[in-house]
Amino acid sequence: MIFRFFILMIGFSFAVSGGVSLIAFLNLVTTGHGFANYFMFIFKRVELTIFLIGLALIWGSIYLPSMKKNSDD
Repeated sequence: MIFRFFILMIGFSFAVSGGVSLIAFLNLVTTGHGFANYFMFIFKRVELTIFLIGLALIWGSIYLPSMKKNSDD
């Protein structure tokens, strides 16, 4: 239980730090670049990878079944 909570918090931290950076990079659109250039730019950045790893950790900690044996058998 504690381990899953720890993974959830790490995933949340990764997703927030990556997501905030990706939102900050939206300023490129206001400087005259289009959304196509924005997407090409963020696909080359490590922040997108951090964001996706964070989402995967969050999803895994919530939805994957635990390894604990059920004592109701």
